[in-house]
Amino acid sequence: MKKSVKRVLAIVAVMLLMFIFFAGTVCFAEGEDAAAAESVSESEETEESSGSSSKAIAAAACIAVVASVGAISMGFAISKSADGISRQPEADGKIRTTLMLGLVFIETAIIYALIVAILIIFVL
Repeated sequence: MKKSVKRVLAIVAVMLLMFIFFAGTVCFAEGEDAAAAESVSESEETEESSGSSSKAIAAAACIAVVASVGAISMGFAISKSADGISRQPEADGKIRTTLMLGLVFIETAIIYALIVAILIIFVL
């Protein structure tokens, strides 16, 4: 297997593991909210602050990880396209088109993570 394919698979595996981790974090935050709601001794302000802080931490961690992995993968894509253009200057148009399409897909994944983080904060 080529090194670039191994890198892409490693990045996808890391993104999948982080998604599973943060899905567990959100479920844990929901469990914390349910446990706090059952507790009679705590006031409503304390319940809201603990629930909102765990949601904020989960959303921030989700965005941080996905944005950093997206930035790394964009760097790989740009370096490989620059390498390809330097090796075959006559194919620069096709390489740039493919590069832009790949960068759009990577950025779309980052935007989806932003939407998930917003949903974590405001809906859950």
